[in-house]
Amino acid sequence: MILTENLNYKAATLRKLFPKYFPTDALAQEYASKPNKQEAIANRIYASRMGNGPEESGDGYKYRGRGLIQLTGRDNYAWFAASLEISPEEATEYLGTFEGAAQSACWFWETNKLNQWADKGDIVTLTKRINGGTIGLDDRIKHYEHALHVLGGH
Repeated sequence: MILTENLNYKAATLRKLFPKYFPTDALAQEYASKPNKQEAIANRIYASRMGNGPEESGDGYKYRGRGLIQLTGRDNYAWFAASLEISPEEATEYLGTFEGAAQSACWFWETNKLNQWADKGDIVTLTKRINGGTIGLDDRIKHYEHALHVLGGH
């Protein structure tokens, strides 16, 4: 089970997922398929958004996706941490545990009132609310339909 975001991407994937941050093949190639570049990738793609500082602050990597729902960004970490009365720094460690991973997913789901979309079967809106876009939507729909079948709801 992945509790911390894996940022070890191929160049084509970097270009597809993050075209704003990797506008050329040459730039994507500098970062691609190099486990030691995951920190640099996170700092680049998450810089100056979601409450993170600029690229050189290291916030992108520090507050990269963690937990079952991949909570990302200093703001989300701070809001989750506040609900537990811990610091965002303590939340980074807690999110890497099974308990913290599950608790953060439940917290995010409830805080963002995601049941309304799940109950309607609106996977597109649900995906956008969680992920900000629709990358991986086909795979999510497949898993959703499988879960419905297994749980007897379809």
